[in-house]
Amino acid sequence: MHSVELILTLTGGFAAALFFGYITHRLGLSPIIGYLIAGIMVSPNTPGFVANYELAEQLAEIGVILLMFGVGLQFHLKEFLAVRKVALPGALIQSLTATALGAIIMYWLGWSIEAGIIFGLAISVASTVVLTRVLSDNNELHTKTGHIAIGWLVMEDLFTVFVLVLLPAVFGSSVVGLTGIGTAVGIATVKILLLVGFTFVVGGWVIPKLLTNIAKTGSRELFTLSILAIAMCIAVGSAFLFDVSMALGAFLAGMVVGRSEFSLRAATEALPLRDAFAVLFFVSVGMLFDWSSLADSAIFVVATLLIILIGKPLIAFLIIILMRYPLRIALSVAVVLSQIGEFSFILATMGRDLHILPENASNVLVAAAIISITLNPILFRAIGKFECYLNDCPRVSKYIQERCGPQISSVSECELDEQTDESTAIVIGYGPVGQTVSRLLRDNSIEPLIIELNVETVQSLIKKGYKAIYGNASHIDTLKKAGVKNADVLVISAANIPESDEIVKNAKRLNPDIRVIARTLYVSEVQNLKKAGADVILSDEGELALSVTEVILRHSGATHDQIDRERDRVHQTLLSRSEENQS
Repeated sequence: MHSVELILTLTGGFAAALFFGYITHRLGLSPIIGYLIAGIMVSPNTPGFVANYELAEQLAEIGVILLMFGVGLQFHLKEFLAVRKVALPGALIQSLTATALGAIIMYWLGWSIEAGIIFGLAISVASTVVLTRVLSDNNELHTKTGHIAIGWLVMEDLFTVFVLVLLPAVFGSSVVGLTGIGTAVGIATVKILLLVGFTFVVGGWVIPKLLTNIAKTGSRELFTLSILAIAMCIAVGSAFLFDVSMALGAFLAGMVVGRSEFSLRAATEALPLRDAFAVLFFVSVGMLFDWSSLADSAIFVVATLLIILIGKPLIAFLIIILMRYPLRIALSVAVVLSQIGEFSFILATMGRDLHILPENASNVLVAAAIISITLNPILFRAIGKFECYLNDCPRVSKYIQERCGPQISSVSECELDEQTDESTAIVIGYGPVGQTVSRLLRDNSIEPLIIELNVETVQSLIKKGYKAIYGNASHIDTLKKAGVKNADVLVISAANIPESDEIVKNAKRLNPDIRVIARTLYVSEVQNLKKAGADVILSDEGELALSVTEVILRHSGATHDQIDRERDRVHQTLLSRSEENQS
């Protein structure tokens, strides 16, 4: 019966998410809204099909783990260090201020001060899933805004881990005053440091060696499985061995893989289930929604939303502005943090287990989460208009200029984009042809960037000083990382690369002006590459026929003009045969 419930929950959840996600997308809204509506529709609080919430919640946990692993892959320590001056104090100040606001307001509305503190802590931390999805949907994940927001969120998550360890010591039966609190802080610090040390020292040595051996097998399935196993094992191990959140463990595992040459391939190939399970997170949140909560606890929901939608973003905005960052960055980071999510529910669960939060606290939290998550992508899209409004408002603009300097509003949006590699030539494949092409380019002062799926070749090229990345060129993310947008020419040097036409299409989509030189094995494949947009196509079969023709003619004493005419005639004949075969 359990397996039947699992299948029905997956089927019902995915089908409802697809239906409502498509509708909201067609309406110009974020699909997240559709996923939340899908959760409401399959919950016990609405008529019709009812999914199993416990199963959906467990599956959603996998989505959170995989998502945090993906964030770790794309978040490098140097990026965090670059924004530490704003992310570290900003996250701490915002969390403490939001907690204080929650405690004061909820105490004023009739809750105990202890309940107010825990509830304030719950609404002080933003959702990783929502934040990364909103940034990704708006192409902001790899900009200065994305770096600050992710760094800010990491600090919030670390702060929450400390809180989860401290709560039982402060509010539980083990309270022993300041000594107990100090001991709890010390234990939390040691656990996190042990996890970080173990992951980066042991994992940093074991994981690259493991992935290198897996990559040598050439099996795509084994590589995908190895990445998923690494993410899940470290995430689960962090919870059972170090007593910290699985999300934090998955994030650290992603950072370890992200420091290796496998980061790009892992991000593009090894997380195929990430988005699907992340969808289940939103569905599971929607399933918790109870319509009666809006009527029975309306005043609490409104007060909570005021803190989430006004208090938290206002604090973040002021901190970033005072740190002399551009207005657009301050607005973007402030808005993307104005929601709550998975850690909020973990804190609320602990509050219930400690018998501190009242019964209606969960409904208030869920209602506020759904409303804030729904509004967040809409508000983020309106940032441009709000920025223009503030710049056009003389008093506000003058105040910002006087307090923070003229650079606050003078940095253009395009300057915030992450710089990509500026190689003018990209070579896919490093076989004999790729080696020759790369050598000729370097001899003519053109530094090529090589995309290769042989991990040993990539490691060797990097040691020799070449620009090389390990990844599948048929994935558009690999081409983006290689800098196709800024390149002049793309050379597909191997004849056996699968989905070559897809590579050409993606390259032309990213950069319509790029010149694509493609190699293929058979003449019959020429037309597909031509339709895809390749500018020059060379087939091994055709070039061999041309070479044989040239050798025969030279041996027969033909002139250069005769040889050129015959080469053109053979080329046209082979091309016309290719067109006939296609038709």
